[in-house]
Amino acid sequence: MPKATKKVLRAQDQQQLLQSLKERFEKNTKRHAGMSWEKVMARLAADPGKLWSLNEMERTGGEPDVVGMDKTTGEYVFVDCSAESPKERRSICYDDEALEARKEHKPWNSAMNMALEMGVEILSEKQYRELQELGSFDTKTSSWVITPAPVRKLGGALFCDRRYNTVFVYHNGAESYYAARGFRAVLRI
Repeated sequence: MPKATKKVLRAQDQQQLLQSLKERFEKNTKRHAGMSWEKVMARLAADPGKLWSLNEMERTGGEPDVVGMDKTTGEYVFVDCSAESPKERRSICYDDEALEARKEHKPWNSAMNMALEMGVEILSEKQYRELQELGSFDTKTSSWVITPAPVRKLGGALFCDRRYNTVFVYHNGAESYYAARGFRAVLRI
């Protein structure tokens, strides 16, 4: 669970973010059939602290949009819906343990650390596959996904992409990083 952030957006930045989110919401109705922007906006207004995290998703190229609603909690689920893995979150290894293990040519950050700093979570493989049902994402890039503890304990990490109209899950050393690999975030509001 990401740590709670106390960072707040300026009123002008909030308005700009909300306008972008509304436009994206209205343009991509198949991602959230049957949902209304007014109800999403009411949830956002009730939890303004999450706007900072949504803005971080937007600022780093994620193009967050509503992709579902938890019927138990009433929370709306925002996920990065950019066509490719968010540009400002690439060339990073999986986690800080992997970052520290690299002796030379270290990446500038890790996916898990960035997610923590942003107040979001990295998609699980299941969430990644659900996103791919809404469109074709990561056809030229790939995205780290939450890695099961037994795999991570052995030094590995998982990532996914979409090629040949199929979603693939792969493994790599957690310390690896590539210009075309980043991560996608999820935020519940």
